[in-house]
Amino acid sequence: MNKTLNIVSFDVPYPPNYGGAIDVFYKIKALNNLGINIILHTYEYGRGKQKELEKYCNSIHYYKRKIKLKDFFSRKPFIVKTRTNKKLIENLRSNNFPILFEGLHSTSPLLTANFNNRTVIIRAHNIEHNYYKGLSKSESNIFKKLFFNTEAIKLRPFQKIFKKANYILSISPSEQEYFSVKFPLKSIYIPAFHEHKTVKSMQGIGKFAIYHGDIRVADNTKACFYLVKAFSNTTYPFIIASNFNNPKLESEIKKHSNISFIMLKSNDELTELLKSAHVNILPTFQGTGIKLKLINALFNGRFCLVNDEMIKNTGLEKLCSIANSKKEFINKFEQLSQQEFTENDIIKRTNVLKSFDTHINAQKIIELLN
Repeated sequence: MNKTLNIVSFDVPYPPNYGGAIDVFYKIKALNNLGINIILHTYEYGRGKQKELEKYCNSIHYYKRKIKLKDFFSRKPFIVKTRTNKKLIENLRSNNFPILFEGLHSTSPLLTANFNNRTVIIRAHNIEHNYYKGLSKSESNIFKKLFFNTEAIKLRPFQKIFKKANYILSISPSEQEYFSVKFPLKSIYIPAFHEHKTVKSMQGIGKFAIYHGDIRVADNTKACFYLVKAFSNTTYPFIIASNFNNPKLESEIKKHSNISFIMLKSNDELTELLKSAHVNILPTFQGTGIKLKLINALFNGRFCLVNDEMIKNTGLEKLCSIANSKKEFINKFEQLSQQEFTENDIIKRTNVLKSFDTHINAQKIIELLN
């Protein structure tokens, strides 16, 4: 078994403050804790070089993501074309260790380079063409909508790149079902990596309802406006929290005295909010991948109220209440607001979340290395 692994990341995975970065960072950390030497190759386009990563990686190579106007018109998906770098291929060829490509985004080297003599793994963060199709449906800006739709069209045929991998690591049961049909014998379900070791949910009744997420993403922004409209007819305190701001959303929030926006300064601040909240309300309008914000809420918060798209085929259905309209969300929320979160709820949650143990899942990846 190899003790050294190349990881090619689509973005600098620190700080772990959005879904993709969370999965990559805590995967690196878990593998390192199990004695794997990490050679990290990462594209950098705004997050900068991060000293924290040096604690878990033997070496780090940063590559600039070069975005040019002509890239929009390439036959290759934009997310792949803008992450093409000759130096990356040279560095991967300079050793003979296995390679883990994080997402289709990072797989450009497989188009031109031959790595037949070593183990190649691709982490599928989504069924990307479905994900971008969903982004297109959620987006109101006509130019972004066109871009997402065009990208979805390009990504569907590009997924044949998976044939060049020895293994595909799917991130949810529903995506495992998809990839195991498309690429038989290659696909292995490895749940999302995260920071949590134990369920820290508090018993009792919390003080407010909360939604948290990356509101740069169209689907999350759509969910926020949806919930603002639903909670505008109540007096119950509702908080939207994010590491990022959205002036249009904040302007809408200010119209309602019971709704507020909190700009998060750290993960610790979010953790404290989740512990204080009574209900995490997390709708989504595209059922792709698995939402790390749901995992975070289940490990740290009390009740979770979601829609079918958020929870379907995740293995977490038993841990959440479900609503599929604004009226249902408010009705279910009012029911939950009267209930105490109990020790039995915590025990049930702990048992179901055992499959999300990062130590066990990192060991599964190590067993693939040869």
